[in-house]
Amino acid sequence: MSLKEPDFTIGVEEEYLLVDKDSLDLAPAPEGLMQACTAELEGQVSPEFLNCQIEIGTTVCANVGQAREDLKRLRSTVARVAGRYNLAPIAASCHPFSDWRNQHHTDKDRYNALRDDLAGVVRRMLICGMHVHVGIENADQRVDLMNQLKYFLPHLLAISCSSPFWQGEDTGLNCYRLTVFDNLPRTGLPPLMEGWGEFERSVAAMTDIGVIEDASKIWWDLRPSSRFPTVESRICDVSPALETTLTIAALTQALTRMLWRLATSNQRWRLYDNFLIAENRWRAQRYGVNEGLIDWGRREIVPFSELAHEMVELVEEDAAALSCLAEVENSLAVLTTGTSADQQRAVYYDAVQAEYSHDEALQKVVSHLIEQFHVDL
Repeated sequence: MSLKEPDFTIGVEEEYLLVDKDSLDLAPAPEGLMQACTAELEGQVSPEFLNCQIEIGTTVCANVGQAREDLKRLRSTVARVAGRYNLAPIAASCHPFSDWRNQHHTDKDRYNALRDDLAGVVRRMLICGMHVHVGIENADQRVDLMNQLKYFLPHLLAISCSSPFWQGEDTGLNCYRLTVFDNLPRTGLPPLMEGWGEFERSVAAMTDIGVIEDASKIWWDLRPSSRFPTVESRICDVSPALETTLTIAALTQALTRMLWRLATSNQRWRLYDNFLIAENRWRAQRYGVNEGLIDWGRREIVPFSELAHEMVELVEEDAAALSCLAEVENSLAVLTTGTSADQQRAVYYDAVQAEYSHDEALQKVVSHLIEQFHVDL
């Protein structure tokens, strides 16, 4: 495998929900909204499966600083155009109280095919995520780094959690989104693969018999992108605040470079069975940053505060080289502020304490999410 340093470019995709500014319930995107966004954002915006969703994607960015400016422009444009229709975007993975049964899918061939293929499972897909692409030109190197990087997916998930409520109920989870997404086929942690050839053969086995048309229908938490020469992390909830998005992007980029750097010294991260990594995935999904993850080397549950400091120290050299040290160090802020899920719960219970009704308290949560969307824009 070539050890030539990859570019480590990054790209970020985010999915947003559109809410009515008066009722704070979900609302479909008018055709004019999508047309206006498309005209201004030139291919960086698209509809999603449900017509109350909208997806944006940055250009290929050399560093997190470029990603920040692009995401500011994308978020600001979507919010401004949505405002013309008395709508507001929120970047949370589940709406606190809207019912999936009342939503309709976007009438496009791709989404009609998904509806027909996935039946009742896809109807519940009232969820939003974020994807981070890291540029790795060498295909075998992409797969090798992916095998190692998946160990850190629960750590990234824990920081990102933004989906504690579902259909008006506190689920007790920090990330309810994955319980919905995991009902789809070809999801979850990626299998261990020996190289790009094995990945291609597995995809070909499915496309040749017509089960899927291409690799874009493989929805693992981490995958080689079907469109770009990148490793694509897909496990995270979408983040209400822009700086949290950038922190997750920076960590993903720096962790990838750290693993590449190990290879230059003939070292690598130990490979753990998916069974063990999945236990941490569940702990992140359930508790966010509040109850710690398992350090499988030490065979003990370690507080997330300790793990977060270890992770920052582990990638410090790489973050400095990639000009994203401040964003990586910002991951420690979650130890004080809690995840978005923690913050949403605090808003809800503060409202209940102030004698607002259950429904009014959930509306307060949506108002909080609208405010968070605009922070740092």
